[in-house]
Amino acid sequence: MTTTNETSADPSPPLAGMLAGKVAFISGAGRGIGAAAARLFAREGAQVLLTARTEDQLRTVTEEVRAAGGTAEYVISDLADPASVRAAVESTVERFGRLDVAFNNGAAITPPAAFDEVPEADFDLLYQVNLKGLWVAMAAQIAAIRDTSGTGSIVNNSSVGSLMGNPQLPAYGAMKRAVNSLTETAAVTYGPEGIRVNAVAPANTTTEMIRSWESYTPGLSERIAANAPLRRAADPHEIAEAAAWLLSDRSSFVTGTVLRVDGGARA
Repeated sequence: MTTTNETSADPSPPLAGMLAGKVAFISGAGRGIGAAAARLFAREGAQVLLTARTEDQLRTVTEEVRAAGGTAEYVISDLADPASVRAAVESTVERFGRLDVAFNNGAAITPPAAFDEVPEADFDLLYQVNLKGLWVAMAAQIAAIRDTSGTGSIVNNSSVGSLMGNPQLPAYGAMKRAVNSLTETAAVTYGPEGIRVNAVAPANTTTEMIRSWESYTPGLSERIAANAPLRRAADPHEIAEAAAWLLSDRSSFVTGTVLRVDGGARA
């Protein structure tokens, strides 16, 4: 006997949004990919809980979602603070009654540096936020999904920089590779309960993160784009679209996958 979190038949009417009727948690939702995901998930029918550190950004995105007819709330949370991460997940259940899907998008960045030149403080920050913070969030989300909806889906935001040696961003790449491992392990562990876990691995995307790295390495984005078959950077909404599909019932037989969204850069 197998256990799934979706039926074999299409569970939604043809015109229903991919995330119709679902409650979604999104971290790093104040800007970039997270903000694009908040807008998209709401358009696709989800009630969304936005979380990040910066209230002004969260308020702006929340108001945009509501102005477009969606349902959104926000909670300030810091991925470096496990208690606040758990509280944000709990707030989703308190405000909407359950949790169905989660997009763990939030992350910290540090300046590029060679392996032996990475400051220990930078390494610790990337571990605390990009790995431990995500682990804490996943554990809280799995508990919330299990206790409320019973089944659901989680997507973690990784990076194509996790799929190969990363001389410019060795610590960042290492944490993201560990995210891939957590993703695969959780998929194997919780699949029998009907909880799917996947990751997206974006390449060059027009976000503040890339602009920050480019300030240290001028021309970085153009060089990356030149080496990709599509010859351009991704827009944040294109990464959000991939995450939405993985979270939706339309990907009901997909779990444990790290999906490259890289314009063919790793083909």
